[in-house]
Amino acid sequence: MVQVAVLLSEAKAAYHRLMIGEAAVEIRDSNGETIRYTSANASRLKAYIAELEQQLAGTTAAARLPLRPMWG
Repeated sequence: MVQVAVLLSEAKAAYHRLMIGEAAVEIRDSNGETIRYTSANASRLKAYIAELEQQLAGTTAAARLPLRPMWG
């Protein structure tokens, strides 16, 4: 879960750099591969961010215990 959060933070920072005009950014994906994004394929980076957010949300939700009613 921590690794996904780090990857998400890096991806969001890279997307921000693209949006403010940086020509290209490189990030490391969950497989450890380096991917280069440009403004032309920023939508792929945004999709990757959404995928990481879903993974992080799924991990958090799975860690919660179900609520059980208690009657006294």
